[in-house]
Amino acid sequence: MSVKILYFAGLKEALGLAGESVDLPAGVTTVGALRDWLVEQGRDKLATAKNLRCAVNQDMAGLDAAVREGDEIAFFPPVTGG
Repeated sequence: MSVKILYFAGLKEALGLAGESVDLPAGVTTVGALRDWLVEQGRDKLATAKNLRCAVNQDMAGLDAAVREGDEIAFFPPVTGG
């Protein structure tokens, strides 16, 4: 299954990339499993980011949200504004 992953704010800076397309192994079917798999692939910052937010196809999602072929998954730290 192929998905597009986007990283924002501090994650983008810490990982040194804004996004990537990846082919996932068969067992990765949720956002949480995707995050864990990405950590195993060297994206350690995803494991230590406090209050990590996620979106699937531009809709806010929890770690239990399903991941499907062609989805766009975004990871970002909470943002504040003024």
